Amino acid sequence: MFCFRRSLGALLAVASAATAAQAAEHVTLKNGFDLICDHRAAEGAKVRLYMDAAGSSYIEVAATDIVADEHVDLPKPVIETAKPAVVAPVPEKLTDADLKPMLTKAGTTYNLDVDLLASVVRAESAGHTRAVSRAGAQGLMQLMPGTATDLGVADSFAASENIQGGTAYLDWLLKRYKDNLQLALAAYNAGPAAVDRWHGIPPYRETRLYVARVIREYNRRYSLRHRAELQATEAR
Repeated sequence: MFCFRRSLGALLAVASAATAAQAAEHVTLKNGFDLICDHRAAEGAKVRLYMDAAGSSYIEVAATDIVADEHVDLPKPVIETAKPAVVAPVPEKLTDADLKPMLTKAGTTYNLDVDLLASVVRAESAGHTRAVSRAGAQGLMQLMPGTATDLGVADSFAASENIQGGTAYLDWLLKRYKDNLQLALAAYNAGPAAVDRWHGIPPYRETRLYVARVIREYNRRYSLRHRAELQATEAR
């Protein structure tokens, strides 16, 4: 298995960028849908799952529809508030060259291999900044609105914010599953509750194909990079 964590030196260089965790609640519904909400409140036979601390956005479900819930601590990614005077328009479809600076920044912050992040972006959205799934996941790394809110992502369609949030979430999953890449990717696709329920990769065709697709793409990118590095060394 390739090392998807950056070197210890790189980790120490960005240790000062670590952020405090934010409490949230991970809820699994009877239909298999996973949500991460800020808090919830009972309303008779209904339960309101609030997506933010202010309670301005919520989803109401029957109490009997909730089959599992757990407390989670989500990391808050570093979101820059300062904006340049002139912002160039971002195309809806980004190339590898467009993505590289944002992926490099996120990878440095969270000590993850840029090629791994690029592989997740390819599997999730193929580089389309305004991609939306049938379940409502948004942007390059397909963040659910509630998850994006908990991660501090104000605009899931803003490429840099989405990548920072998605990388923070993937990093959290990797730590949860002790750097088991397959389990972390399965949880990214199907939710941590599904992985925990099945004690491994869930037997969902979509999830199994997703994990295989990301790892295959990551191996391809890693091999190309390694070959280029060898050629550069031999040319010196």
